[in-house]
Amino acid sequence: MQVSVQSSEGLERRLTIKVPAERIEKEVQDRLKSLARRAKIDGFRPGKVPFTVVQRKYGQQVRYEVQDEVVRSSFQEAVIQQQMRPAGNPRIEASSAEPGAGLEYTAIFEVYPEVSQISLDNITLEKPMVDISDADVTAVIERLRKQRNEWVDTSGAAQDGDRVIVDFVGTLIDANGDRQPFAGNEGKDVPITLGSKSFIDGFEAQLIGVKAGDERVLDVRFPDEYQARELAGKAAQFEVKVASVSTPKLPDLDDEFALSFGISEGGIDALRKEVRNNMQREAEQATKRKLKQQVLDSLIKANPLTLPRALVDAEIGQLMQQTKDEMAARSGPPASINLQPAMFEEHARRRVTLGLILAEIIRQNGFKAPPERVRILVEAAAASYEDPSEVLRWYYAKQERIAGVEALVLEDQAAEWVTEKVQVNEVPTSFDDLIKSVQG
Repeated sequence: MQVSVQSSEGLERRLTIKVPAERIEKEVQDRLKSLARRAKIDGFRPGKVPFTVVQRKYGQQVRYEVQDEVVRSSFQEAVIQQQMRPAGNPRIEASSAEPGAGLEYTAIFEVYPEVSQISLDNITLEKPMVDISDADVTAVIERLRKQRNEWVDTSGAAQDGDRVIVDFVGTLIDANGDRQPFAGNEGKDVPITLGSKSFIDGFEAQLIGVKAGDERVLDVRFPDEYQARELAGKAAQFEVKVASVSTPKLPDLDDEFALSFGISEGGIDALRKEVRNNMQREAEQATKRKLKQQVLDSLIKANPLTLPRALVDAEIGQLMQQTKDEMAARSGPPASINLQPAMFEEHARRRVTLGLILAEIIRQNGFKAPPERVRILVEAAAASYEDPSEVLRWYYAKQERIAGVEALVLEDQAAEWVTEKVQVNEVPTSFDDLIKSVQG
C-alpha cells in the first residue's frame, strides 16, 4: 500500500492511498468462493453452483462491498502509519476499483491540533479568602426566619416588605393611546411581596401605601429584554384592586425555631454553630469553583488553538439537542424551536478548546479518577433527591454514568494541577460577595 500526504490550509490533510490489485482481487475471490458454497440459485443444488455463475450474479455487488471495507481498513492503516489523529470522518474522493486494477482514492479530513506544550505563562489567580463573622451568621439566620414567617392582615398602609393580595387587569397602550389586551394580562388573588422585584419594574413601587379595598391604576413599561418578545419595550396600564395587606411576623429565636431545623439540643447557639459550619463548607466549595473558573478561562487565553471544524460542529449539535431537551422538560415539546447553529458557536468552541487542553494535561500527568473522589461527587449529586440511595444505585448501575462523573474528577485534578503551578494571590472577600460571584 502506497500513501502520500498533502497538507492543506489549517488542519486539513489529504491522503492519497493506493491499494494493490492483489489485495482487492484476493478478497473478492475469497468471498465469492465462500458464497458459492452456500448460494441458492434455481437449477442448481446448494453447494454445487458453478463459480462462474456465482461470479456473474454476485461479482459486482461483492466488489463494491470489498471496496468499501478496504477503504475503511486501509484508511485506518494509513493514518496509523503516518501517525495522524483524524478529527471526524474523512471525505472520500475517486474511490473505484475495476477488475484487475488496484484501488486508489483520496481521503480528506482534519487532524487534531498539536497541544503537547501547555502554556501557563502570565496566569495569575485570585483566591477569595472568607472570614465568616458573627454578623454573616446572623444574616443567614434572619433569612431563615423570613422564609418561615407568618403573614398577619393589617388595616394599615402597605410598606416595603409587606404582602398584598391583588386582582389586576392589564392593557397595552400604543402611541395613539389605543388599548388592547394581551396574553396573561389578568390575575386574581395574586400575592405580591413589595420589594421582592418579582414583577416588572415600577409595579410594586406603585403599591406602596395601598390599603385593603383600594383600587389603583399603575403605569409601567415592559423591559426591552422581556421574555415575551411581543411585550418587550411596550407601555402598559394595570387596573389593580387590593384584596388585603399583611405584614410579616417572624418566628421567635427560641428552641422551637432551632428544632424546626433538626437541632434537638443546644437551642439557638447550636443552630448558629450548624449554620456557621454549613457556611464554611459552602464557602470552600465556592472558592474551588471560583479558582477552577479562573483556571479554565486562563488556559483558553494562554493556549489559543486552531480547532477542527468537525469537532466544533459535533459540539454544536450536542448543545442544540441539550437545549431542546431542556426546553421540552420545562414546558413540554414546543410547537417549533428556531435554534440556529450560530447561537452555539462560541460556547462550542470554548468547550472543544478546553477539552483538548485538559485532555493533554491529564495525559501528561497520568491522572486517574480515584474511586473515593468519584463517590463524593455522586453522593453530593444524590443528596438533593428524596431518596439518595436510589440515585446512587442509578449512577453505579451503568459504567457510562460513572464515566461522566470520572471526567469531572479528572477535570478538577487538571485545574488543581494548574493552581499549584501558577501564582495565586489571596483576596479578602465577604461571604455574600463570594456566593454571588459563583452564582452569576
